[in-house]
Amino acid sequence: MTYDSFVMVDWSGGNDRGAKPTSDAIWVGISRGDTSENPMYFRNRQVFAIWARGFIETELAAGRTAMIGFDFPFGYPTGFGQHLTGTNDPLAIWDWFADRVEDTPKANNRFDLAGQINATLPGIGPFWGNGLGRDIDHLPRKGLARTQNPFPERRAVEHLAKGAFTCWQLSGAGAVGSQIIMGLPVLQKLRLAFPDQINVWPFENLTAPISFVEIWPTLFAGQGPDHIIKDAHQVMATAHHLAQRTVTQLHADLHISAPVEGWILGVRDPHL
Repeated sequence: MTYDSFVMVDWSGGNDRGAKPTSDAIWVGISRGDTSENPMYFRNRQVFAIWARGFIETELAAGRTAMIGFDFPFGYPTGFGQHLTGTNDPLAIWDWFADRVEDTPKANNRFDLAGQINATLPGIGPFWGNGLGRDIDHLPRKGLARTQNPFPERRAVEHLAKGAFTCWQLSGAGAVGSQIIMGLPVLQKLRLAFPDQINVWPFENLTAPISFVEIWPTLFAGQGPDHIIKDAHQVMATAHHLAQRTVTQLHADLHISAPVEGWILGVRDPHL
């Protein structure tokens, strides 16, 4: 598969960030060959979802292929999916969250859902990091308050990507747990809106014109200039970097041996 467009998305699991561009919000960078567009800011997931549908429609109508990267894990450590959905199909987790997540610009139920999942397991855990003012049954505020995690603390790829955060942490600087819960439903709804037009790496063969991949912009970009918001800089740097990769280099990045948990594009699999 070759790609005409590279679209990189810095995600947010929180609430509406306001009209003025800011950090810790949704940012999108697009590169096509040697051409890059200015980074785009989205104040909430609802606005982004509308834009994403329109963008995919435009790409398909123009006969272009696109790699769209999102900076949150697409899967969980081994065993979690089987417990949650009764199957090891990682896309069943996407469907599970899409059916249960309630999301508005001002509020969502991600912490309550995490507590409900914890309640189905022995002990306290694996999710932690209640970021709300009210207490939530079965969801501790601190990781040390957990008494048991029946699943690995990290995915295989996170042992290789030093500095990557665990899927179980929902709040705090750098945490990605909330981004997963609030991101997978958006991606699942896009998949359903464009049947047979979107493939998800590494869970599916990339034969459709649109590919969703997991990214970690830290791999490709530093802080950037002081006058540019870090998130905006990183999505542009990542999109530009991937657009400059040769077909051989990109295929090597996509070739991994442990697909069920998901994988970060650009982290080489030591087993291959």
